Amino acid sequence: MNTQTFERGGRLALFNLAVGLGTFIQVLDSSIANVAVPYIAGNLSVSADQGTWVITSFAATNALVLPLTGWLSDYFGRVRLFVWSVILFAITSFLCGLATSLTMLVILRSIQGAVAGSLIPLSQSLMLLNNPPEKRGTALGFWGMIVIVAPILGPIIGGYLTYNYSWPWIFYINVPIGFFSAFLTWYFLKDKESEINKYPINWVGLFFLSVGIIALQVMLDRGKDLDWFESNTIIILTIGSIISLIYFGIINYYQKHLIIDFSFFKNRNFAVGTFAITVGFLLYFTSAVIVPLWLQTEQNYTATWAGIAVAPVGVVPFFAAPFVGKYMRKFDLRVVVALSFFLFALSFFYQSRFTTQVSIGQIMLARFFQGFGVTLFFLPLVDLSLAEIPPEKYASAAGLFNFMRILVGSGFGTSLSIELWTRLEIFHHARLTEYSTSFRHVTIQFFEMLSMRSSFLPFTNDVINQILDQQTEQQAFMLSTNDLAWLAGWLFIGMIPLVFIAKRVKTATLPPKTASAHG
Repeated sequence: MNTQTFERGGRLALFNLAVGLGTFIQVLDSSIANVAVPYIAGNLSVSADQGTWVITSFAATNALVLPLTGWLSDYFGRVRLFVWSVILFAITSFLCGLATSLTMLVILRSIQGAVAGSLIPLSQSLMLLNNPPEKRGTALGFWGMIVIVAPILGPIIGGYLTYNYSWPWIFYINVPIGFFSAFLTWYFLKDKESEINKYPINWVGLFFLSVGIIALQVMLDRGKDLDWFESNTIIILTIGSIISLIYFGIINYYQKHLIIDFSFFKNRNFAVGTFAITVGFLLYFTSAVIVPLWLQTEQNYTATWAGIAVAPVGVVPFFAAPFVGKYMRKFDLRVVVALSFFLFALSFFYQSRFTTQVSIGQIMLARFFQGFGVTLFFLPLVDLSLAEIPPEKYASAAGLFNFMRILVGSGFGTSLSIELWTRLEIFHHARLTEYSTSFRHVTIQFFEMLSMRSSFLPFTNDVINQILDQQTEQQAFMLSTNDLAWLAGWLFIGMIPLVFIAKRVKTATLPPKTASAHG
């Protein structure tokens, strides 16, 4: 591959923008549907819980393709793979907007996630390859800003489009941006294609990996509706997933060209960094899914205002991420990551004290504080994890790194967080119901107050009981949301010592220059 970088100036900025936009729409789609879930569910006549399949189906197939990035870029070429991934993503986005049933939408979202699976590691690689050495830190900061800010802008854009137009527009928006990105990227890089190496791949192993992950994701999505292991379907999916993943592990171990190279975990920094970003992203993404859902279903926010309420988390990363990418190596990255965990914890502890009377200003303040943690979270962990990976294995390692982050953090994390949120609500609802029996003085006062206020149109006891149950449910979901925030805060605190198990990074990360991306 011709690795000659662009001249400084407008061409370089336009190139970075083109590659960045291709990544932007892919990352944006990881969260743009979050605030639209109640609208999609209502329009397609399914429950809000079932509507979250729109999120998890995308995350599961997106993560599935990530570890194949090295093989795919060798087989098709980095530039060609990136351009066609963006084009296919734009096409499938358009088709998602035309979906008339949840089944159709989930299938299309799965395809959409798969075709976009290579975009994150490829965009990072292309930016590092085609920027001058002295500009690579800034380019990495710009790339990091996109990866951080895009899922933050998702709820805002998704809320506005859903409320003012209709939910299909959260997908249609990708079409012009995608084709613009693909055209410009091909224009700049058509003569800079990487070397083609058509390594064989074990399709049987890939089949078992796909079945294992998809079966596990469906099990997590359907578990609540089917009463978990009381259902034969859930039992079959669980057993099928375990057997498939075991077979994949055996087949993959004996292959010359590995589908997933687990030997990267022998590197201490990669193992620690991958675990930290997977758990950290799971906790952060849980908040990104639960808070908009809670605001709309229990606090009577519209999709637009729910998006605005969570938007301030992106303010600090938007302005600071490029500087973090440029200057973070002047500090011990372990300290930077530990600081981000501490800031995350503070913001979650603050959020755990919310009541049903919380104002939008307090919600926005909590999200603004969380933005400081986000700013110091992603880029330093990427650098800490991949710093010691050989250049020829960079694409494969980055694919595995993001595979764990997206599969567990976005895919499994969404399903598990929704399940935990609803189970905690059931627990708190039962406890609050026990407290508000008709024998307690506070309950008697509640009935008397409503009776007195409804002298012209008296409430019956049944109506008052319904009102009491609605308020109990609202309080139960509030307590459940607080519990998740409290748990996230303590888990971030608990991960701080873990970061210092990694070795201090001393040398700059080198991009994969002329080497094969397969590894």
